[in-house]
Amino acid sequence: MAPSPRFPLLQRLAASLDQLGWRDSAWLAVARLLESVPGGRCALYRYQFVAQAVAPGSLCRGRGQSIAVAPCLAEADLPPGPERRPGALHERYRQGAQCLVARDKSGMAGWIWLLRHGCQEDEVRARYALASNQSSWDLDVWVHPERRGGLVFARLWEEANAVLHAQGVRWTCSRISRFNRASLGAHARLGTHALGTATFIRCGRWQWMAASLPPYIHLSRRPDDIPCLAFDTSTLPHFPSLELTCRILKQ
Repeated sequence: MAPSPRFPLLQRLAASLDQLGWRDSAWLAVARLLESVPGGRCALYRYQFVAQAVAPGSLCRGRGQSIAVAPCLAEADLPPGPERRPGALHERYRQGAQCLVARDKSGMAGWIWLLRHGCQEDEVRARYALASNQSSWDLDVWVHPERRGGLVFARLWEEANAVLHAQGVRWTCSRISRFNRASLGAHARLGTHALGTATFIRCGRWQWMAASLPPYIHLSRRPDDIPCLAFDTSTLPHFPSLELTCRILKQ
């Protein structure tokens, strides 16, 4: 029996359990509780790490050509986009990131960020390293809310595939919030391999990490005490098929 509309809390709980399962729903409840601590001093992040095959060819089968995707080489040239932590975009460029920006006749439609040699995490104190020179890192795939459900997501990945494949990259790795089922589903439709998970809890200067890969457990209170998680795509068994249609790739 569905929860009565007179009990919105029960409705939200039922929806969370349906989308996330009991384990991630419990973590999400803890995250919401920590968010209520005054001053934003505490937070919880739970990540899924995945690898996605890189291959040439058109994901859109020639469609979506009105959506232009091009690199933006400097922070000053970025069009207005989603709000990010102060200094985060500057730090990405400092690490050598490349931003691919999608535009259509209405303007900014989306972006994706690529880092050739791993990256420093935006949200927590963590470093992601890549063991294979045929790997890259992607992050912050964003599509303007008014363009979701169209071809922007597919066009971004189509261009990212072309750029990375030309650089000799065969796998691109990324982290996704375990609380974001839409993003997890979109990546899964592209064909991904799970690489592990990690949970971070931050309270003031203290940060605790528990991960499914080395170093497994880490506790720190200094900004320079950063755990490094390494990902090796050379052991992956096969390349998933990239013969996907635009209909499948739509968000």
